[in-house]
Amino acid sequence: MYTNKICLGWREWVSLPTWKINKIKAKLDSGARTSALHAEDVEIYRSRGRSKVRFRVFPLQKSKRRSRKITAELIELRKVRSSDGVVTERPVVSTDLSIGDEVWPIEVTLVNRDIMGFRMLIGRAALKHRAVIDPGRSYLAKKRTLSLIELL
Repeated sequence: MYTNKICLGWREWVSLPTWKINKIKAKLDSGARTSALHAEDVEIYRSRGRSKVRFRVFPLQKSKRRSRKITAELIELRKVRSSDGVVTERPVVSTDLSIGDEVWPIEVTLVNRDIMGFRMLIGRAALKHRAVIDPGRSYLAKKRTLSLIELL
């Protein structure tokens, strides 16, 4: 049943290659439908008839030292209920998610996650048909080492 799915821990190091973010610690949460990314200075604007969003990402947990300025196409504004029950409207953007050797497109909402333990939360919609979570383990996704046979 799960043969074609990767097994991941409840927390993993992931990357967002579309935005050149090589390493960000993420919590995988099957209880959350939508994925969320910590973003600051979020600005929605129009360019050439299309809605876009500019924002700043701080990949290092509890640090403002390194940041990346991102511009992305706005998919929509979506109402999301947070873990404390508060409903807010958040911008939604699309990016590629890389975990281990796997890369696939996901949608993420942009929100200030400063008070949360992780800069990124990956919800069940992003993992559907691709991964299962082992809630008792962490950091199961490792870059695959090519064998000598595969290199030849």
